[in-house]
Amino acid sequence: MRKWITASRVEGEASRQAHADMPDGTYEREVSKEGFFGPAAFFHHRRPPTGWTNFEGPLRPRAFNLAALNEAPLSPWASPKVLHNKATELRFWKLDKAMPALARNADGDQMLFIHTGEGDLFCDYGHLAFEPGDYIMLPRGTMWRLAPKTPLSILMIEATNSHYTLPDKGMLGNHAVFDPALFDAPKINDAFKAHQADDRETKVEIKKRGEVSIVTYPYNPLDVVGWHGELSPVRINVRHIRPLMSHRYHVPPSAHTTFLADRFVICTFAPRPFESDPGALKVPFFHNNDDYDEVLFYHAGDFFSRDNIDAGMMTFHPTGFTHGPHPKALKNMLVQKKPATDEYAVMIDTRDPLEIGDGASAVEFAGYVDSWKAQDAAE
Repeated sequence: MRKWITASRVEGEASRQAHADMPDGTYEREVSKEGFFGPAAFFHHRRPPTGWTNFEGPLRPRAFNLAALNEAPLSPWASPKVLHNKATELRFWKLDKAMPALARNADGDQMLFIHTGEGDLFCDYGHLAFEPGDYIMLPRGTMWRLAPKTPLSILMIEATNSHYTLPDKGMLGNHAVFDPALFDAPKINDAFKAHQADDRETKVEIKKRGEVSIVTYPYNPLDVVGWHGELSPVRINVRHIRPLMSHRYHVPPSAHTTFLADRFVICTFAPRPFESDPGALKVPFFHNNDDYDEVLFYHAGDFFSRDNIDAGMMTFHPTGFTHGPHPKALKNMLVQKKPATDEYAVMIDTRDPLEIGDGASAVEFAGYVDSWKAQDAAE
């Protein structure tokens, strides 16, 4: 598609470069279409656009301490549902014992993000070891089970009636951000063959349209001796992601896209240097994301734009209101005290509105909506 050359209008006292060289004493707010891919307008406000004194109704920002969920069911389909819509389902699953049954998702591709713990995955395709920070993509219909070596906590993200694909990296080329050669696939190795040797009666719990059917075999159905093809589960760790960055411009979250589904994206925030240009914004900009609900799961590190947010927590910003950094982070809007970020976080942006599940409601941090008014950003 051609990108025609057009001029952008500038009215009043405004920067001519997004996220840089703002008029003194102002706060930038972006309003855009199609997330950060479409046309946009940039406003310069005298006060932070999140300076509300009260916020009531279903649109208010929410935060959930998923680490406080204590359920540890042996089946992924019994784990607490956190957020969901017709295109995705997010669950937070704690597991401290080997799954007695195999699982199969007939509703869509399944993404497992390993927040804590390590262990082994056994599936149709073989064996795959995993550790904290791993994304494991399981194609729809895969039979699998996990055997923890240490207690696990896992964020599960389902691409309902859809598939996971990779983003188009455009002029950066296919090897930017991460090289697809970093994907590991399961192997038919000694560990897998040892798992096959346990040939007892096996149940397979199949989820379809939110309901679970159980199929019982008199043997272990993970009995393949070989396979070939382009389709398989894959694993990549967040430490292998090399984020796109610019020393003169704060790149939008869309630049950190890791996986695509039909109606949502998964992005990964990984450590990166702060912008060094004196006029460049060095914190996330205020913005209205009027086309996507935004979800952030905080995995590890110092979450520099948020106060009172710890690893294992999740924030949820529905479409339709302005949001951005907390007041303490705003003090470092143009000058940071350290050279780089050290956070890892998983972002899910959904095109369709999300509903809050019972699991999230049970561990909500009710004071999150007030965290933007905790202190005066101009102090």
